[in-house]
Amino acid sequence: MEVLLLYFLFINILVFIFAGYDKSQARKNNRRVPEKTLFLMALTGGSPGLLTAMLLFRHKTSKTSFIVKFAVILLIQVALILAYINYKK
Repeated sequence: MEVLLLYFLFINILVFIFAGYDKSQARKNNRRVPEKTLFLMALTGGSPGLLTAMLLFRHKTSKTSFIVKFAVILLIQVALILAYINYKK
């Protein structure tokens, strides 16, 4: 369990840094972090980190297609967590 918590901490810090870096690169019109990378990190447990970065940096918050895809990832994760909790009962 401890390893799992460390993993989630690591992936969330990492996706937060990547999103912050992407925002910095966007302001400079430099090469960006691909959206697929951010989505993959969110899918593998980094959703809270990406959501925090989006809100804190105001990054990708006006891009509807990104928000819709991210919302789908969040909904799937919430559904899986709820299904797991109900299964354990």
